[in-house]
Amino acid sequence: MVNQPIIMGVLNITPDSFSDGGLFLDTMSAVTQAQLMVTEGAGIIDIGGESSRPGAPEVSSDDELRRVMPVIEALYGNIDVPISIDTSKPIVMKEAFAAGASIVNDVNALRSEGALQMAAELGADVCLMHMQGNPRTMQANPTYDNVVQDVKEFFHERIAACKSVGIQLSSITIDPGFGFGKNLGHNIALLKNLSEFHDFGVSILAGLSRKSMIGVLLGDKDVDSRLIGSVTAALIAAENGADIIRVHDVSETKDALRVWEQIQNFRE
Repeated sequence: MVNQPIIMGVLNITPDSFSDGGLFLDTMSAVTQAQLMVTEGAGIIDIGGESSRPGAPEVSSDDELRRVMPVIEALYGNIDVPISIDTSKPIVMKEAFAAGASIVNDVNALRSEGALQMAAELGADVCLMHMQGNPRTMQANPTYDNVVQDVKEFFHERIAACKSVGIQLSSITIDPGFGFGKNLGHNIALLKNLSEFHDFGVSILAGLSRKSMIGVLLGDKDVDSRLIGSVTAALIAAENGADIIRVHDVSETKDALRVWEQIQNFRE
């Protein structure tokens, strides 16, 4: 029996995220969007207050907290799915959990000072993402000996680090970080070989929604014209073993995954 992946709905409370930046800066619009995504089929809401698009500037902890905390506080108890905080900062993790978050989704894979210990202290479920470099530099000239093996070696080290502070395998998800220090060839290789990451015995998250690789594959289409490409990529990720798919377009992705699941499970 094949089950469709969990959909993680993206909710960026930022002025500069590559796709939805500036759309949900006020608490009311952000809460409304989160509730809509849950209605459409999201099983997790991922809230972020700092853009990680290529070239994005750093944001202070105070600014990040000012953006995300009112939204988490308003949502907690009013939606029936887990809230994920998309952050690399220990203080943001701590305050977000106090307000009702239960998952840490960290593009820096808990490598910031104190982040690993904070996640363990909170008893958090964690998502560790691979990124070569940082958002300011990651797309300058990403280079690997073998991208799949290099990323797997990274996760071997990060999972060991999590286990060393008491975080169990059942609490860990890994994300190969499509578009984070990767060129088109790297992204495609990771997507085609996504199932290999199940070797670690943890869940796999794929975040491909509206990313530049989709635009390039469609002949340089802009962000607002990448819906069909994003849904197609989500289906490929599901086919290749993704357990969680992080998307902006929840309803469309949910429909596609529902058809995929029923076809996979059909018996004549």
